[in-house]
Amino acid sequence: MQDRFGRAIEYLRLSITERCTLRCAYCRAQEGDCPKERELSTEEFVRIVRAMAKLGVNKIRVTGGEPLLRRDVVTLVERFGQVPGIKEIALTTNAQQLYDLVRPLKSAGLTRLNISMDSLNEEKYRSITGGGELAPVLKAIDRCIEEELLPLKVNMVVMRGVNDDEVDALIELAKSRPIDVRFIELMPIGALGQNPKLRVPSDELIKARPRLVPIPPRYQGQPSRDYKIEGYVGRIGFISPISHQFCGECNRVRVMSDGMLRPCLGDNGEISLKAALAEGDDALLKTIEDAIYQKPEGHCFSAPFVSAKNMSKIGG
Repeated sequence: MQDRFGRAIEYLRLSITERCTLRCAYCRAQEGDCPKERELSTEEFVRIVRAMAKLGVNKIRVTGGEPLLRRDVVTLVERFGQVPGIKEIALTTNAQQLYDLVRPLKSAGLTRLNISMDSLNEEKYRSITGGGELAPVLKAIDRCIEEELLPLKVNMVVMRGVNDDEVDALIELAKSRPIDVRFIELMPIGALGQNPKLRVPSDELIKARPRLVPIPPRYQGQPSRDYKIEGYVGRIGFISPISHQFCGECNRVRVMSDGMLRPCLGDNGEISLKAALAEGDDALLKTIEDAIYQKPEGHCFSAPFVSAKNMSKIGG
């Protein structure tokens, strides 16, 4: 369906847990434990996806927290893929536990994968993530390539004075690997995001690298601007929610693991789906339809904005 500004909403980011194995500096460093008891059941998630599909959603991105902490993650991917109208199922992960799940996830119907990796330096990676290990991530990347779970996207949130000196090292991953390396501007969400001195505009990174050649996007409405380097197998992408607002082409909404629907990442407005889930599928469909129609025209990042929740609580 279309929202009131004529945008076709076709993409659902669905967080299946707030829990995570890491405490990344820009995501949930100051958070306490994420309660498991508030998470929706397998059947409730499937009912939400069915309702979304009836309204025109055809792509699901499974997020968290860390979605691989859900014991039913493979089952959820399989069940989502069985919903009529769903054409693509993607997943975002920190890849700490991914290696052994690559083949089961692909067999279940997973079509795309995003891996968060904010440094190639073991000590720095451990510091940014609050204790994560880099080796399992690199192993998982190679496993995804072996299993041809492609396109594979590797994402870095760029922070000035923290990891911006590693941009070229990340780009080199795309030299011989069929992956998309993407650099994301730090958003004003969470305590770290409120410090504008840490934010590196994407244009600054692009201007400093004239060998980057613009190329067409993989699909309509994607948030990244993509580039190639001559002789490189993979792509380089830049996601710029602050400096290059892409709200006019936004085609997504978010549902969190506790059943809260958030039409816009950069707006604190949320709608609970819990009562509608209890009332029945017709009520669920109507509640989602109304929420999509009222999706804000744009995010609030350009104004003083403080998110009511950290990133892990709004689907990563």
